[in-house]
Amino acid sequence: MKKGQKAKIKEEEIQAQIAQIEELTNCWKRALADYQNLEKRFAKEKEDFIAFANETLILKLLSVLDNLEKAQDYLKDPGLQMAIDEFRKILAEEELEEIKAEGKDFDPAEMEAIEVQKGESKAEVARVLEKGYRLKGKLLKPVKVMVNK
Repeated sequence: MKKGQKAKIKEEEIQAQIAQIEELTNCWKRALADYQNLEKRFAKEKEDFIAFANETLILKLLSVLDNLEKAQDYLKDPGLQMAIDEFRKILAEEELEEIKAEGKDFDPAEMEAIEVQKGESKAEVARVLEKGYRLKGKLLKPVKVMVNK
């Protein structure tokens, strides 16, 4: 073999190795990106699980809160009102929010029409029969309402 041929063969081998290195580097970068995306997705799923793990417990506590509020409407006791306020504060810290519906247009995504009455406006909430709530932006319990029709 001549010197020029050997140099040409060496150059081809070098180019093949450079191409292989580039291909392996690209594969490594894709694998790393996939792994990072997997870690992010896992962290998000874990965060969602933790956020909504208390959903059942909070639903049960809401019925207790409703009963306390009904008792307060009858008793008008300042001590009971303090307990209710503290209860609401704790639920608010868990990002529970009451859905305000009275006087608003009926929204079937967040409201459940229990009664319909004749009224001046169409599909407007006349009265809230049972409060509804969202937990961290997700509907937890729909508002039960009386609707004008």
